[in-house]
Amino acid sequence: MKRNPVIPYALIALLGILAVIVISVVGIGQRDDIQQAAEGGGEKAEESQEGETTDDPEAVYETNCSSCHGGDLSGGMGPDLTQVGSKLSKDEIQNIIINGQGQMPAGMASEAEAQVLAEWLAEKQ
Repeated sequence: MKRNPVIPYALIALLGILAVIVISVVGIGQRDDIQQAAEGGGEKAEESQEGETTDDPEAVYETNCSSCHGGDLSGGMGPDLTQVGSKLSKDEIQNIIINGQGQMPAGMASEAEAQVLAEWLAEKQ
Protein backbone atom coordinates (compact mmCIF):
# COMPACT_ATOMS: atom_id res chain seq x y z
CA MET A 1 0.00 0.00 0.00
CA LYS A 2 1.22 3.41 -0.93
CA ARG A 3 0.39 6.36 1.35
CA ASN A 4 -0.60 9.70 -0.06
CA PRO A 5 1.98 12.32 1.14
CA VAL A 6 -0.45 15.19 0.55
CA ILE A 7 -2.86 14.19 3.34
CA PRO A 8 -0.61 15.22 6.31
CA TYR A 9 0.08 18.58 4.69
CA ALA A 10 -3.59 19.12 4.03
CA LEU A 11 -4.41 18.38 7.67
CA ILE A 12 -1.74 20.80 8.88
CA ALA A 13 -3.06 23.50 6.52
CA LEU A 14 -6.63 22.90 7.72
CA LEU A 15 -5.57 23.18 11.37
CA GLY A 16 -3.70 26.39 10.56
CA ILE A 17 -6.73 27.92 8.86
CA LEU A 18 -8.94 26.97 11.82
CA ALA A 19 -6.44 28.50 14.25
CA VAL A 20 -6.43 31.78 12.30
CA ILE A 21 -10.25 31.89 12.33
CA VAL A 22 -10.41 31.25 16.09
CA ILE A 23 -7.74 33.88 16.85
CA SER A 24 -9.56 36.41 14.64
CA VAL A 25 -12.87 35.89 16.42
CA VAL A 26 -11.21 36.24 19.83
CA GLY A 27 -9.38 39.38 18.67
CA ILE A 28 -12.61 41.03 17.51
CA GLY A 29 -14.09 40.54 20.98
CA GLN A 30 -11.00 42.01 22.61
CA ARG A 31 -11.02 44.98 20.25
CA ASP A 32 -14.58 45.80 21.27
CA ASP A 33 -13.64 45.61 24.97
CA ILE A 34 -10.68 47.92 24.42
CA GLN A 35 -12.84 50.45 22.56
CA GLN A 36 -15.45 50.44 25.32
CA ALA A 37 -12.78 50.97 27.96
CA ALA A 38 -11.27 53.85 25.97
CA GLU A 39 -14.63 55.54 25.46
CA GLY A 40 -15.68 55.68 29.08
CA GLY A 41 -14.62 52.86 31.31
CA GLY A 42 -10.91 53.67 31.28
CA GLU A 43 -11.32 57.24 32.52
CA LYS A 44 -12.22 56.18 36.05
CA ALA A 45 -9.14 54.00 36.36
CA GLU A 46 -6.89 56.82 35.17
CA GLU A 47 -8.44 59.32 37.57
CA SER A 48 -7.95 57.04 40.56
CA GLN A 49 -4.25 56.62 39.75
CA GLU A 50 -3.52 60.30 39.17
CA GLY A 51 -2.25 62.07 42.26
CA GLU A 52 -2.21 58.86 44.28
CA THR A 53 0.92 58.29 46.32
CA THR A 54 1.78 55.51 48.65
CA ASP A 55 3.52 55.61 52.00
CA ASP A 56 5.04 52.18 51.40
CA PRO A 57 8.62 52.78 50.18
CA GLU A 58 9.05 49.15 49.14
CA ALA A 59 6.00 49.39 46.84
CA VAL A 60 7.30 52.63 45.32
CA TYR A 61 10.73 51.06 44.85
CA GLU A 62 9.26 47.95 43.24
CA THR A 63 7.21 50.06 40.81
CA ASN A 64 9.77 52.71 39.89
CA CYS A 65 13.28 51.49 40.68
CA SER A 66 13.65 47.72 40.82
CA SER A 67 13.95 47.27 37.06
CA CYS A 68 17.35 49.00 37.14
CA HIS A 69 18.51 48.62 40.74
CA GLY A 70 17.32 45.03 41.23
CA GLY A 71 14.53 43.67 43.37
CA ASP A 72 16.92 43.26 46.32
CA LEU A 73 18.72 46.65 45.89
CA SER A 74 21.84 44.80 44.71
CA GLY A 75 22.09 46.66 41.43
CA GLY A 76 21.83 45.71 37.81
CA MET A 77 21.86 48.42 35.19
CA GLY A 78 21.84 50.90 38.07
CA PRO A 79 24.18 50.96 41.05
CA ASP A 80 23.90 48.85 44.21
CA LEU A 81 21.69 50.58 46.80
CA THR A 82 22.15 48.17 49.71
CA GLN A 83 24.44 50.65 51.54
CA VAL A 84 23.51 53.92 49.86
CA GLY A 85 22.65 55.52 53.24
CA SER A 86 26.29 55.28 54.32
CA LYS A 87 27.38 57.28 51.27
CA LEU A 88 24.57 59.80 50.75
CA SER A 89 22.25 61.77 53.01
CA LYS A 90 18.45 61.61 52.77
CA ASP A 91 18.39 64.99 50.99
CA GLU A 92 21.04 63.91 48.48
CA ILE A 93 19.14 60.70 47.73
CA GLN A 94 15.88 62.63 47.31
CA ASN A 95 17.59 65.10 44.96
CA ILE A 96 18.90 62.24 42.79
CA ILE A 97 15.46 60.59 42.66
CA ILE A 98 13.78 63.85 41.59
CA ASN A 99 16.47 65.31 39.29
CA GLY A 100 18.28 62.20 38.11
CA GLN A 101 22.03 61.65 37.93
CA GLY A 102 24.27 59.98 35.39
CA GLN A 103 22.14 57.55 33.39
CA MET A 104 19.21 57.77 35.81
CA PRO A 105 16.49 59.97 34.32
CA ALA A 106 14.74 62.70 36.28
CA GLY A 107 11.16 62.32 37.46
CA MET A 108 11.17 58.62 38.28
CA ALA A 109 8.85 59.34 41.23
CA SER A 110 6.67 62.17 42.50
CA GLU A 111 8.06 64.44 45.21
CA ALA A 112 6.06 62.65 47.92
CA GLU A 113 7.25 59.26 46.67
CA ALA A 114 10.81 60.55 46.42
CA GLN A 115 10.68 61.68 50.03
CA VAL A 116 9.38 58.30 51.24
CA LEU A 117 11.99 56.48 49.14
CA ALA A 118 14.83 58.74 50.30
CA GLU A 119 13.96 58.19 53.97
CA TRP A 120 13.89 54.43 53.42
CA LEU A 121 17.10 54.30 51.39
CA ALA A 122 18.96 56.57 53.85
CA GLU A 123 18.46 53.83 56.46
CA LYS A 124 20.35 51.35 54.22
CA GLN A 125 23.85 51.38 55.70
